[in-house]
Amino acid sequence: MGLLDDKVVLVNGGSQGVGAAVARAAVRAGAHVTVTGRRAGPGEALMAELGARVTFVRTDLADAEQARASVTRVADAYGRIDCLVNSAGLTSRGTLLDTTPELFDQHIAINLRAPFFAMQAAVADMVARQAPGTIVNVITSSAHGGQPFLAPYVAAKAGLAGLTRNAAHAHRWDRIRINGLNIGWTATEGENATQRAFHGAGDDWREQAAARLPMGRLGRPEEIADFVVFLLSERSGVVTGSVIDWDQNVLGGLD
Repeated sequence: MGLLDDKVVLVNGGSQGVGAAVARAAVRAGAHVTVTGRRAGPGEALMAELGARVTFVRTDLADAEQARASVTRVADAYGRIDCLVNSAGLTSRGTLLDTTPELFDQHIAINLRAPFFAMQAAVADMVARQAPGTIVNVITSSAHGGQPFLAPYVAAKAGLAGLTRNAAHAHRWDRIRINGLNIGWTATEGENATQRAFHGAGDDWREQAAARLPMGRLGRPEEIADFVVFLLSERSGVVTGSVIDWDQNVLGGLD
C-alpha cells in the first residue's frame, strides 16, 4: 500500500526541480499526478519518464485564471482533486532599493497569487464534495527575513506562509489540511541557473556552497519530495497550519 494510493494530485510548478521530485515521489506512492509548468520540454520528458500515471499541462501560473484552471481541469478529468502542491517559485534577484514595480509584481504573481487562486479552486472542490483533502505549499526559509537581494521574493513567500496558516485555520472544520515547508538551500536546475545568472557562479559552485553548510551538502529535491508526500498523506495525521523549517540552519541560532 502506497501513502497516496489512488489519490488525485496536482503539482503546480512540477515539471522540474522540487516539483518534479514531488511528482516522482507521488507516483511511487500510488497517486495519479498532473504537473504544470511553463515549458513543454521538461514536462513532456517527465511524462516519458514516469508513464501513464503522470499528465503534463503547459500552464503560465502568472495568470490567475490559468492557476485556477490548473485545478478545475484536474477535477473535471478525475471527478475530484485530493491533493495540491504549490511548488512553483520565481527567485530572480532584487533589493529594497533596486526592485522595480514590474519585478515586484512578477514575484507576487508566481509566489503568492498563483498559490492563492489554486488553493481557492482546490478548496472549493473539496468543500462542494464535503470531502477531506490536503495542500502543501513549498515556501522558503528566507521567508523569515532572507538576504538583502531577495526582497521581492521574501515579501511574496512570507505572504504565502501567512496564507498557509490562514487557510488552514479557515478550513480545518472541512477536514482540509494545509501545511507549508520553508525549504533551505537546495540543489536544483533552477538554483544552478540562478547562481550562474545572478552570482557569476562557476561549475564548482555546489562544492563551494557545501563547504559552508553544516551537513556538508545542499538539500536534495528527493528528500523534500518524501516529506511533501508524508504531509499529503494520512500518515501525517491531523497536522494542519504548520509551516515547517526544512533546513540545516537553525532559526535564531547564533555563533
